[in-house]
Amino acid sequence: MENSGDLQEVPVPVEGVAGGGTAYGWNEVGVNVSSLSGETIDPLKVHSSELVHVWCMPSTANIGPQEMPRALEPISLLSARNERESFQIAIRPKVSWAGSRMAGTVYLQCSDLCSTSGDRLVVGESLKVRQVVPILGIPDALVPLEVPVSRVTLYPGETTAIWVSVDVPDTQPPGQYEADFFITASRSDAESTGQLLGKDDRIQLYNELRHCLDVAEPIDKQPLDGVVESVKSLSSSLRRVLLSPLFSDLNVDNGSVDMMDEDTISNLSIRLKLSLTIWDFVLPATPSLPAVIGVSDTVIEDRFGVEHGSSQWFEILDQHFKWLLQYKISPYFCRWREGMRVLSYTCPWPADHPKSDEYFSDPRLAAYAVPYSPVVSCHDTAEEFLQKEVEILRTKDHWRKAYFYLWDEPIKLEHYEAMRDMASEIHSYAPDARIMTTYYCGPSNAQLASNNFEAFLKVPEFLRPHTQIYCTSEWVIGNHDDLAKDILAEIQPENGEEWWTYVCMGPSDPQPNWHLGMRGTQHRAVMWRVWKEGSTGFLYWGANCYEKATVPSAEIRFRQGLPPGDGVLFYPGQVFSFSNEPVASLRLERLLSGLQDIEYLKLYSSRFGREEGLRLLEKTNMYIGPERYTHDQMPIDLMRGEVFRTCWSQPGNH
Repeated sequence: MENSGDLQEVPVPVEGVAGGGTAYGWNEVGVNVSSLSGETIDPLKVHSSELVHVWCMPSTANIGPQEMPRALEPISLLSARNERESFQIAIRPKVSWAGSRMAGTVYLQCSDLCSTSGDRLVVGESLKVRQVVPILGIPDALVPLEVPVSRVTLYPGETTAIWVSVDVPDTQPPGQYEADFFITASRSDAESTGQLLGKDDRIQLYNELRHCLDVAEPIDKQPLDGVVESVKSLSSSLRRVLLSPLFSDLNVDNGSVDMMDEDTISNLSIRLKLSLTIWDFVLPATPSLPAVIGVSDTVIEDRFGVEHGSSQWFEILDQHFKWLLQYKISPYFCRWREGMRVLSYTCPWPADHPKSDEYFSDPRLAAYAVPYSPVVSCHDTAEEFLQKEVEILRTKDHWRKAYFYLWDEPIKLEHYEAMRDMASEIHSYAPDARIMTTYYCGPSNAQLASNNFEAFLKVPEFLRPHTQIYCTSEWVIGNHDDLAKDILAEIQPENGEEWWTYVCMGPSDPQPNWHLGMRGTQHRAVMWRVWKEGSTGFLYWGANCYEKATVPSAEIRFRQGLPPGDGVLFYPGQVFSFSNEPVASLRLERLLSGLQDIEYLKLYSSRFGREEGLRLLEKTNMYIGPERYTHDQMPIDLMRGEVFRTCWSQPGNH
């Protein structure tokens, strides 16, 4: 393996402060207080450490505005190839120097990650920076910042968090890589954006103001609900105009600037050192565990104002599909129908369209949903469409990834019977087709057993042979993860059956889920639980299921009756900036981290057996059970470090 010998003398890197120990400085030793209170401050004449606290924390930390300072120490990360590793930089003003409602502005500049052998990970390609923005007062949205230099606005008495991600390509040479981050306080008027606007910026401003007029002119003819939505849209557009470069000297906000003067950086900046160890393990291109995540097409249609089946509709769905693949998940689009029937499809184009092969052959896609009926109106009947789709897809190598998701949580006997009829039709065209059924109980009006849990266990027997993937709610298992063995005992893998799991409204705290406000390790532990219990796939019902809105920039509102964050893993980019690219949540990043942890555990188990893999979870205290898992970063680092230590030098791991 190229350069792999360079790692032989390197100690196992533990992700944390200077290689471990205090988990990114989770102590308050050495935190200094500024001596500049009560005087006029010129940040170009004072070292930035007199003006701001800077410290680092792991990706599992929820850094709120009231997070208190800790000591600044170097960062050490470990990454396989084809893996993303992240950490956070926290910045809190010690004093105010801007003379306005804000404390001041700082510049964050980062360098490429370079190895001693000359290899590098380039800023903007492999290294990206995002600001953590609160949702309902809780840190969640990750709004992209420009690199290599970003400008960040600080407010008195508030901590701002910056999320730094490093994506390591699958061909990157192993070795030790280092980079520097410089944080420099700045005058509020030291903006390069005070120059005349370019044509693109003027066009953007013109379009925003034109949109305001288009919304405002017919407002007197709209019903009250429409007026409210129009006012929200006007507010969002005007806010973006005010945050444009034209007004940067009046209302400074995050943005990009030119490269900073090197003397200013070296003399006045706070310097943060990042060390990254890349080892020779390559995470598989196709994730070992398919995580199928729903995306509501009706939410997209409403918010972006696109007509179902139009060219814009295809374009926006295509954008969402490609963007989500970076998170090692297998997205599917969906719309709910009567009685919780669901039309699920991964590709909006039919099977005979070239896009179909492009989607389904992508190695990053672990599973794809085949629609039971036409996604877009066509001349074929529903039966003709289904038969044609199946006959085409069955000839492809990727057919092994295919599944049908027909009904979401059937609860009555008639739901089960309707679903079985649909499955029978599919199997008449393709006996090897996989039907997935999600459920948390047996049919309420059928006596399958003497109690609810026994009835739940009997569902596979009741549905066989009309279901091949039995997808059950983690809520049913609750804190008794030994019940997973009872469920597995009912599954017949020798006949092609699988057991998958899902989370939805439940389980609730303290069990793993992706609700807003849960601990970072609680989000990441969703996938630890999946691996320990032994299910072979995972489903999440929705990633964009917020309340209905009719403009892209409308305020995000979570659905009433659901825990905050349930059904929402990313946000429309237009809510935060001019960008059309979706904005990830912390929870989506932690989903990715959990899937990557599974690959580490799978590698370890392939060397030493699954029982040893389970023992590794327990001996590091990373995950014992649904209510017994680490609240801190260190056990995660210990698990990953042990896999690195025991597996990196052995042949055949990629």
